[in-house]
Amino acid sequence: QVQLVESGGGSVQAGGSLKLSCTISGSIFRLNAMGWHHQAPGNKREWVADLTRAGNTRYADSVKGRFTISRDSAKNMMYLQMNSLKPEDTGVYYCNANFWSSDSTFHNNWGQGTQVTVSS
Repeated sequence: QVQLVESGGGSVQAGGSLKLSCTISGSIFRLNAMGWHHQAPGNKREWVADLTRAGNTRYADSVKGRFTISRDSAKNMMYLQMNSLKPEDTGVYYCNANFWSSDSTFHNNWGQGTQVTVSS
């Protein structure tokens, strides 16, 4: 079973940086994409960035130029480097992976989230 665990959250002042990590355990037969989502207090979860199997990246307009998504396949890790943080970046960050298992079943798995707090 594929599990995702986020780490690296914390509290920073506006303008600071954090690097989130997502550790992936288990076997993925065929990856479709991996990504990060953000849930601000009182809001629904929103997409932040993703990385396809081919290595293409996409970013929400709100984080473009500030956040960078990357992956280390050898270590089964995914990262989100967050620079120039703003108070509105506060919330829980979730990593996500969607993939096919060997029996052709499509999966969409999530981590438990890591809290980021940005103070002004």
